[in-house]
Amino acid sequence: MIGRMPERVVAACDGASKGNPGPAGWAWVVADGDETPTRWEAGPLGTATNNVAELTALERLLTAMAPDVPLEIRMDSQYAMKAVTTWLPGWKRKGWKTAAGKPVANQELVARIDELLTGRSVEFRYVPAHQVDGDRLNDFADRAASQAAIVQEPAGSDLGSPQPPAAPDAVPAAAARRRAPAKTARQSKGPARTIKAKFPGRCMCGRPYAAGEPIAKNGSGWGHPDCATAQPADA
Repeated sequence: MIGRMPERVVAACDGASKGNPGPAGWAWVVADGDETPTRWEAGPLGTATNNVAELTALERLLTAMAPDVPLEIRMDSQYAMKAVTTWLPGWKRKGWKTAAGKPVANQELVARIDELLTGRSVEFRYVPAHQVDGDRLNDFADRAASQAAIVQEPAGSDLGSPQPPAAPDAVPAAAARRRAPAKTARQSKGPARTIKAKFPGRCMCGRPYAAGEPIAKNGSGWGHPDCATAQPADA
């Protein structure tokens, strides 16, 4: 008698880096048939880039799941998805070199994910990040990764952790201050030039901002004016 194939499990994974590179974390979550999170895990990475955090989240998810379980994996990282699906075959043919002949970045992580994907059924699905009424599982993984990046501590359902906060600014302020990078003498002293945000988004500090709220340019994009003035002048 032929055994019944396991049903496809829906999962999401995400990484976060507060500064890119900066304090970083990773997270994954799996859901039931109603896409309610049932199991999740998050962990710190110390100082790392967004790309390393995103790839690590995928590697940890694949490691945690049984290889015979079909997966649908939702991600908001075009880089991580393309690295292990679109670009990987060419990199391997070229001896782990890019089209420009340069060594592939994060090769060790990409090679490990390639091993974990071999022989298993995985469907990748791209979902945009930080969208109003966006993908619930991606949002969960995003919040868990952001929390891990800020507090630099592991968390998850197997550890009995509460679910990640609705917004990263709900993380205890003392923990955030403890992990914040030290200020330098070369900081910008004047007020940052501000504009009104056309769309909601998330600052490099991890806290969200709403459409219409004043935002300013910082070292990694746009965010709260106070966070922009805390950046080195040559960022």
